[in-house]
Amino acid sequence: MKKFFVLITLIMSAEMVMSQKVIDVHAHMITDDFVSALKQENRLLDEGFPLPKYDVNQHIKWMDENNVSTSVLTLAAPQPSSAAVVRKTNEDAAALKQRYPERFLFCAALPLPDVDAAVKEAVYALDILKADGIKLATNVAGQYLGTPELDTLFSVLNSRKAVVILHPHRPEPVNRQVMQQTPLAMQEYLSETTRAVANLFSRNVLARYPNVKIVIPHCGAYLPLAVPRMKSLTAVMQANKLVGEIDWQANLNSLYFDLAGAHSPEVIRMMLTITTPEHILYGSDYPYVAPQMLTAGLERMKKYLTEEPDLAAYKDMFLYQNAERLFGLSDGYLTTETKPYGDMIVRIAEIEVYPEYLSEYLSYATEVDRLSVEREPGVICLFPMQDPADSCQIRILEIYANDAVYQAHLKTDHFQKYKQGTLKMVKSLKLNTMQPMDKEMMKAMFGKMRRLIN
Repeated sequence: MKKFFVLITLIMSAEMVMSQKVIDVHAHMITDDFVSALKQENRLLDEGFPLPKYDVNQHIKWMDENNVSTSVLTLAAPQPSSAAVVRKTNEDAAALKQRYPERFLFCAALPLPDVDAAVKEAVYALDILKADGIKLATNVAGQYLGTPELDTLFSVLNSRKAVVILHPHRPEPVNRQVMQQTPLAMQEYLSETTRAVANLFSRNVLARYPNVKIVIPHCGAYLPLAVPRMKSLTAVMQANKLVGEIDWQANLNSLYFDLAGAHSPEVIRMMLTITTPEHILYGSDYPYVAPQMLTAGLERMKKYLTEEPDLAAYKDMFLYQNAERLFGLSDGYLTTETKPYGDMIVRIAEIEVYPEYLSEYLSYATEVDRLSVEREPGVICLFPMQDPADSCQIRILEIYANDAVYQAHLKTDHFQKYKQGTLKMVKSLKLNTMQPMDKEMMKAMFGKMRRLIN
């Protein structure tokens, strides 16, 4: 064991220092044409509260002050009734992106509930306007996500590998008493988001259209509570022919989650019971929250992502790296300034396992490591080790040929089995990305190991 750690020391340096830039995946653009259209329809208060003012210069000012490099813009609620208004807002968003390159991305709105018109707009927005994705409401005029008539739209989005930004809208139809005591944004928006995603799950939509990636807002709403309940009741529902086959893992793999709203270490830990760190993204909800409050919230997030031992390894992933990967802004986790030599990724995972699960965890870990190295050519090394003084302290040396290999590895059946199967077993996890000091020494080390083994 000591000799192996000596070899690791020879080829590794200290953990890479990453920049603190931020990508905001949850921001709204509110145009004059949009507001005028809602006013003509007497719908300005459809969501129970007035629309905030939006000024792009103020938005960029806030971004600059908080090192937010890029914001992803979507149309606010409610959904305009006119397809022409939807088209105009999409063109305005495209013009804003062109005017401020690299500062803004946008996800286009669609004129639902007219599915044919929505398909045409999606094709136009993605192919002509070069939208970065699509914004979908939880429902439009009572047409909820998951309904069979939307399969045609999801087929088109799947063929284009579209990113979808989901946002809650007022439930429809709705008893106005729902909003009388408690405004939508305080509670019903969370129910509405959970309802829409549950509908997608119950019809296995995301498993059937796996190229569609959906960003769930507001820290996942109630999904960390709802998903286990849905899983536990699936067999009963199927026995009564109320739902069909549901591939839970395939559906969950398509979900990403933004941290807009009431983020905290406790909330993130709950989210990690149904997703992986690679699927969590920063979101602000600009301009619905006052800029000074957004700044304070972002600073608080940076602080606890630095100080909480089990979350510190994910700080840059949450703040910008995961968004870069999802929207194709770079190679993903490692920028050109921080890559190890070439594209190789080298990590040491520090894992502490609860004692009562140790034997079961080791079985999972040895299986996934063996299968990954055997079946995935680009997975160079997954070498698990135990601390002889504390067997619950596990260290895994991970070496991947490049980021594409790593991303493919995360989607494999054997990794997902390990990830979901061991969630309750792991007390803490820290991923230390390392930078090899000497490429030739690395070659020599593996060559020597191969000769010794043979």
